[in-house]
Amino acid sequence: MTVLKIVIAILIFAIIVIFHELGHFLLAKANGIQVNEFSLGLGPTLFGFQKGETLYSIKLLPFGGACMMEGEDDESDNPRAFPNKSVWARISVVFAGPFFNFIMAFVCAYILVCATGTLVPTIDVMDGYPAQESGIESGDKLIKINHFYLDSYDDLLAYLQFHQGETATITYEHDGQRMTTTLTPKYSEEEGRYLYGFSSTGEISKGNAITNIKHAFFEARYYVYLTVQSLRMLVTGQVGVNDLSGPVGIVSTVGDSYETAVENGGISDGVKILLVWIIFLSANLGVMNLLPIPALDGGRLLFLIVEAIRRKKIDPKKEGIIHFVGIVILLALMVFVMFNDIRKLFI
Repeated sequence: MTVLKIVIAILIFAIIVIFHELGHFLLAKANGIQVNEFSLGLGPTLFGFQKGETLYSIKLLPFGGACMMEGEDDESDNPRAFPNKSVWARISVVFAGPFFNFIMAFVCAYILVCATGTLVPTIDVMDGYPAQESGIESGDKLIKINHFYLDSYDDLLAYLQFHQGETATITYEHDGQRMTTTLTPKYSEEEGRYLYGFSSTGEISKGNAITNIKHAFFEARYYVYLTVQSLRMLVTGQVGVNDLSGPVGIVSTVGDSYETAVENGGISDGVKILLVWIIFLSANLGVMNLLPIPALDGGRLLFLIVEAIRRKKIDPKKEGIIHFVGIVILLALMVFVMFNDIRKLFI
């Protein structure tokens, strides 16, 4: 693994983490909460500087980061401490981190769509499959599959990947008219999977500054959808823990894809593939952090929502123990995934 690949991947991680923590930081400041430290990385502090009440620091390990607020982990009588603010103020601060990741995914998606355009879901129909038999013709534009709106051909591929073999209601446009049909996929021995009989014509559409806002939204949704569906497959046992990748595996994959893109299309293609990775990882981090797991933002939000409903704070000691257990489990999972990533490098 070259140094350049490692540096590029670390920079991408750093940008995504900074933006996530910036969400917590800005909402904390907006709600008058004292921020003691804003850090990039984990572990011992390499260097930092004090500005006002906040220490801005760089840590030894280049993964992760933190926005450490007064009273977040210990009791504090300071009226500006995190626990002493209203429950809705605390909810906004906790939610801001994942929300900023979604904003970042959208902004990068907008830049990418403006640069590359959108592969519209206009199709070729394959002979002998349900799409042809239903009357759908080559050149028709797919609008929806069941209730899933298709902004690009990638949306169709993503949906089909996670809904193999399912009967679906297809909404499509034929000669300017919107039509609907129901298709039951047919198993292809050659492909080894179920097919409706669609293939892409490869038509790329470049929108304007306004229409690209819509395309960017659905581009970001595409990566959120991939993350959510992958989690569903993990929970249902369709994929195993061994299939997970951590920082080491991601560094390797990001570096490889960047080098391949540069070799085939130059620096501009390298930049585009890095934008794709930023969108994917930022959307991934946003979704993962909203899971109701102790120690994650989603776990903290769950406690705050319960507090808002009960109108009474949960015992901080009990909540702290639950979050501590969550941290231990997450760290154990991270160690396992990292070991698995390193093992894969030598297989």
